Amino acid sequence: MKRRDFFKTSFVASAAILGSSSLSAKELQSPPIDNRKIGDVAFPEKRPLITYSDRPPLLESPRETFAKGITQNDEFFVRWHLPEIPTQIDLNSYTISINGLVKKEINITIDQLKNDFEQVEITAVLQCGGNSRSAFHPTVGGIQWGSGAMGCAKWKGVRLMDVLKKAGLHKDAHWIGFNGKDKPAYYEAPKFIRELSLEEIEDNFILAYEMNGEDLPYLNGYPVRLVMPGYYSDSWMKMLSNITVTNKYKSYFYMDHGYRIPDNDTESETPEKHYKPTKPITTMNVKSLIGYPQNGSKLNLNSHVVVRGVAFDDGTGIKSVSISTDNGKTWQEAQLKQENGRYAYTEFRFTYKPTQKGKLTFMAKATNVLGEEQPFAKDVLWNHGGYKYNGIDEVTVEVI
Repeated sequence: MKRRDFFKTSFVASAAILGSSSLSAKELQSPPIDNRKIGDVAFPEKRPLITYSDRPPLLESPRETFAKGITQNDEFFVRWHLPEIPTQIDLNSYTISINGLVKKEINITIDQLKNDFEQVEITAVLQCGGNSRSAFHPTVGGIQWGSGAMGCAKWKGVRLMDVLKKAGLHKDAHWIGFNGKDKPAYYEAPKFIRELSLEEIEDNFILAYEMNGEDLPYLNGYPVRLVMPGYYSDSWMKMLSNITVTNKYKSYFYMDHGYRIPDNDTESETPEKHYKPTKPITTMNVKSLIGYPQNGSKLNLNSHVVVRGVAFDDGTGIKSVSISTDNGKTWQEAQLKQENGRYAYTEFRFTYKPTQKGKLTFMAKATNVLGEEQPFAKDVLWNHGGYKYNGIDEVTVEVI
């Protein structure tokens, strides 16, 4: 399929699920909704996934995806904010404009990215800030994701700083703004624009045009997206079209209102009283997910079971993953496989032999090298955006 014909083959999927609830404010958090039905149709370049909306496309990866360290392109989750996405991309005319407080405004083509700059690769986790939002009670607004709004891929491109140096920065340059080719359906609706201070830019921030050795899938930001290892995906701009350098922070909806959490020690608040001031979500906290077995699976008595899953954080590094089979009373360490770098998934395996029939719950808890560990689901603190959920994962099976 040619990318220019992408949306000619698109299908209508289910409507977006936006939550509201009258549950008690005192109710504790619970594990995210799991085992949602996979869609009946596949979007172009994707296998059938859990579908929330087709405009904009919102697709979630099922739990089984997370039994391995690299997420294949056709099972990688999809999150767009604005409904007007170009129906075709012509690489002959596609450029990324670098403008503003630069010594020379330039328009970079894909060929120039591939030939005029040093090529770099990095394996990194991409996760929506609202991943697992369905765990929060009372329910908060936004897509009620389960735990599959994340993935890990090998990204290839060029360093963001190399491109900025090509244009040359003025001495008073301080803020870098990014936007892509998607647009709101209504002209007064806010555009999706994100800003970074120059001091925030790290050497591993890249403009990526490849994902797992192939061109970026159309739905994951073809032909170029910003990659920021360790950061939540709201800053990983897709279909990048414009980079603007300024000396002052500009006020945008998705900077000043969207993707923000309470600016306090616990990053939390109550449903009755929202906390101010707030701060943007940036780097990811420690998290793990069991990919096998899945909720509702049937396991044979005295069988050889290998629990598999992934863990990650902001790149600090995963120290251990522990598994409990007695509701968190005791924990045993899983075996780790760390081969794709500190920003990638750390794979874990845990061998277990079920000796009693009936319900059995596996719980997974990751700890990073700083000693930060996942809390129990009931102990995750509430915020009105439903961001940064990282409760201990649970999978309940039946031993027969």
